[in-house]
Amino acid sequence: MNNNRKIFITGIGTDVGKTIVSAILVQTLGYDYWKPIQAGNLDNSDSKHVKKLIDRNDVTIHEEFMKLSQPLSPHIASEMDNKHILLKNIKIPVTKHGLVIEGAGGLMVPINNEESIIDLIEKIKADVVIVSKHYLGSINHSLLTFEALKSRNIPVAGWVFNGDENQSTENIILNKSNLPKLFSIKNEVHITRQVINKYSQEILKSVNNNWIEDMRS
Repeated sequence: MNNNRKIFITGIGTDVGKTIVSAILVQTLGYDYWKPIQAGNLDNSDSKHVKKLIDRNDVTIHEEFMKLSQPLSPHIASEMDNKHILLKNIKIPVTKHGLVIEGAGGLMVPINNEESIIDLIEKIKADVVIVSKHYLGSINHSLLTFEALKSRNIPVAGWVFNGDENQSTENIILNKSNLPKLFSIKNEVHITRQVINKYSQEILKSVNNNWIEDMRS
């Protein structure tokens, strides 16, 4: 496997399902996982959550570059912790399996007064997967996210939709972005290892998911 392959999971906002999508892709592809910046909830961080959800012993959950105590925008949370995040200091983990990277919030979340998550994506040079959750306003947020990435020529692999299926919403997003739907997540009552494995198996059985096959080759 090409260990230089990197996938960056971004969302159209906060709490749209980035961690669940990350776990599904780690389980499916056998890539390592890395959350560069964790703001708040350190006892049950996204890294710890992914580790609990996957059923693989051949991947590594890499330590966060920065752990911040408060569940706030990183530029504020880092100041409160007397820390400073600089893009040039963020070191990307070396892997043997490829790397799934989970962002913090959306693209324009600031990591300091000058740099944002989208700048981190540019530095990493990863394929981006956009997670869109169905709610009133999600079309606008989804397409704004896509346009921001497009304006910087950042490659986007496609969309993952989270929530009860809304074909009209999905169609307009897919048509206007000219990007594929990679897979969908339903409204699950509980997210468990079994649920993650179920989605992984469904993706692997899909005959039309050329991107997954390419990333596994």
